[in-house]
Amino acid sequence: LNDNDMSIAPPVGAMSAYLARRLSGPTYMSFRQTAKDIAHRISGRLERTARKAEEFTRGMATGGTLFEEMGFYYVGPIDGHNLDHLIPVLENVRDAKRGPILVHIVTQKGKGYAPAEEAADKYHGVAKFDVVTGAQKKPVANAPQYTKVFAQSLVKEAEKDDRIVAVTAAMPSGTGLDVFGKAFPERCFDVGIAEQHAVTFAAGLATEGYKPFAAIYSTFLQR
Repeated sequence: LNDNDMSIAPPVGAMSAYLARRLSGPTYMSFRQTAKDIAHRISGRLERTARKAEEFTRGMATGGTLFEEMGFYYVGPIDGHNLDHLIPVLENVRDAKRGPILVHIVTQKGKGYAPAEEAADKYHGVAKFDVVTGAQKKPVANAPQYTKVFAQSLVKEAEKDDRIVAVTAAMPSGTGLDVFGKAFPERCFDVGIAEQHAVTFAAGLATEGYKPFAAIYSTFLQR
């Protein structure tokens, strides 16, 4: 899980990295499996109690209860920009004998380049730009931008038809739907980084008589 600075877990740091390294290491994994085997042989009730105790203890230390409930062995969160912390954990997971294992890595889009950090959704694809200021040197256009035309046209049509709704997958400004959202906040839906849900959600709205506009970058439809 590459968590792009929208963490659902506690902040990462040295303690988190230490715990992740230990809990993904062969010593702990081997001890964990041995304990599970012993508990299984003795009693089903003991096995369930031991599992609950371990999940509670690790959940208190690292978070990740949601992933544990889904059947993953959770490791993290880890600072994805700190290779000294990240690489040992990835090596431990690579060598683990059992799975599935979910490694929660927290990163920041545009890390290290201030203009990209401040406007992450504007740097998926860029024209020639000034490295110092981040300003993109686009040629003077002889026609209005497509995104602007789309946004204004959609707002105009939505003023006449209250069945028109808009769906975006965490890209409101990049697709122009931020303009629509300001005009019709109750009719604009941002589903987060889940393009597959955006498409099926729009389809569901259409079956109920709405007129959904799902604005998604073509490259992200690969998800």
